[in-house]
Amino acid sequence: MSTRPATETDTPPPLGPERFSAANRRRLSGPGLRAFLAIADLWGLSEDERLLTLGMPSRSTYHGWAKAVREHRDITLDVDMLTRISIVLGIHKSLGILHATERDGVEWLRTPHAAPLFGGRPPMALVTSGTQDGLMSVRRFLDAARGGLFMPPNEIDRAFRPYTDADVVFT
Repeated sequence: MSTRPATETDTPPPLGPERFSAANRRRLSGPGLRAFLAIADLWGLSEDERLLTLGMPSRSTYHGWAKAVREHRDITLDVDMLTRISIVLGIHKSLGILHATERDGVEWLRTPHAAPLFGGRPPMALVTSGTQDGLMSVRRFLDAARGGLFMPPNEIDRAFRPYTDADVVFT
C-alpha cells in the first residue's frame, strides 16, 4: 500500500450531472482537442473532414480553439464536441490494438470495406459524415473486431487450428 499523500489529481472524474459542468468540460477541452488535432494530422484529415468530425463548428471558431489549445490556453467545449473527441480517441485506440502500425490503421480507415455497415465505402466516410452516429458506428465496429467479430484473422491467427482432445494434457 502506498503511503504517499492523496493529491487533487487522485480524485476520480465526476459522475452524474457535474460531469457536464463548465469546470469539468474546461478541464477536458484543451487536452482533448490537442489529442484530436494530433490524430487528425496522423489520419491526414482535411480541414473540412476535421470540421465534419467535430460537428461543424465555424472555421473561425475551430481555428481559434486550435490556436488556443496549442498555446495551452483554456477553452470550454460543449458536451457534443467532447463526446465526438472521445469517440475519435476510442477509434484511434482500437486501431492501435488491431493493427501493427499506425499506417496500417490509417490505411484501414481509408480503404473501402465490404462489411454491410460500410457498404463498400471506407470507414472514414462514416467518421467524417458529420454525425455522432457515424462516429459511434465505426467505434462499435472496431470494438466488436477487438472482441473477435467481423474481421478476418490477422497474421498470427491465420494458421490457427482449433484444439482437440489430444492437445489437452492432464498432469
